[in-house]
Amino acid sequence: MPGTTSSSDRSTLIIIFFTAFLDMLGLGIIIPIMPAIFFNEDSIFFQLVTSVEQRSIFYGLLLGAYPVMQFFGAPILGALSDRYGRKPILLFSVIIAIFGYILFAFAVSSGQLWLLFLSRAIPGFAGGNIAVLMSSVSDISTVKSKTRNFGLISMAFGLGFILGPTLGGILADHHMVSWFSYATPFWVTAALASINALMIFVIFPETLKAKRTTPISPFTGLSNLMKAFTITPIRSILSVVLLMALGFTFYTQFFAVYLIEKFDYTTRDIGLLYGWIGVWLVITQGGIVRLLSYKFAPEKLIRYALLAVSVFIFFLLYPNQSSWFYLLNPLLAIAYGITSPNLLTVVSGLAGEDRQGEILGINQSMQSLGRALPPIIGGFIQVISLRAPLIVAGILVFIGWIIFIISKK
Repeated sequence: MPGTTSSSDRSTLIIIFFTAFLDMLGLGIIIPIMPAIFFNEDSIFFQLVTSVEQRSIFYGLLLGAYPVMQFFGAPILGALSDRYGRKPILLFSVIIAIFGYILFAFAVSSGQLWLLFLSRAIPGFAGGNIAVLMSSVSDISTVKSKTRNFGLISMAFGLGFILGPTLGGILADHHMVSWFSYATPFWVTAALASINALMIFVIFPETLKAKRTTPISPFTGLSNLMKAFTITPIRSILSVVLLMALGFTFYTQFFAVYLIEKFDYTTRDIGLLYGWIGVWLVITQGGIVRLLSYKFAPEKLIRYALLAVSVFIFFLLYPNQSSWFYLLNPLLAIAYGITSPNLLTVVSGLAGEDRQGEILGINQSMQSLGRALPPIIGGFIQVISLRAPLIVAGILVFIGWIIFIISKK
């Protein structure tokens, strides 16, 4: 692993990598499944008389359940890891996620909408362990290796982004195997998470060097919003983090609906396209980011890559043939893949060594909020136009780029 010399640190990064991968797998696996569950005419969750507009609203609210709970969970888990250590909190969060995946499988099979919401909220809270993972990376990284190691973990998110929608699309397709169903991907994810829990329990070392007592409250996520906009050194960059997360979530969550409604994509078609996007995320964050980190400062890379994210989102609105998406989406993935770990490096660099868990928890709260609002709002926006969520996505990222440029001046 780059940026570390000891075998202990390499083992630690491997486990962090696998945990981050499973977090994104659990988040991405529903991308091809949820549009099918909500918008197919034979959906067991809705009566035939339920309008598309009503389904869009419920669809957005369900997608928002995971990141809303992650918004509250990230700062709590981050603060707990500062107080009690990274290992016990990681293990706790993964066990909670396993329970959520199993519950989701039951919810999909039984057709109970309330249970579907509960089963997304539980792993959403556990998904707040991203703050703990990033704190662990910071614990074992040097100043020079931090960007590369964050890039490595971002690559894990990219892999999860590949296999999440791809596995979701394939494992939910009964045409592939007769006993496959919408519940199958979540049984598989629960099994993988169980292996992850065992790895953390047996192999993962404690990375926290000095414990620190940080106030813990269910409303820490809300207070983090106040901190994000009042702590002068991080105010501007966290505003960029929020806008980036808002825009990219509008894209990832509603582009699938756009593909189904306008281009008649199936769950398998969506899974394959999102898998192709994920391939380029992995190539970028596992290779390109590492190479660029040797030659360019994070701020310089963000200056150009963030603008490119906005531009390529707008480009997705123009093709009338879906084959163009296999060219445009990789360009978007490369730009996002460069931006994401470098933004994280800048945020981490503004936090003191004793405040990594707290500041990265605030950062994760901003990202969680950025993932929570688009599904909730987008369900209403999509009623106006299928293109509207993508238009909003491009505008938000562009505003983030403007703030970044102004703050650097």
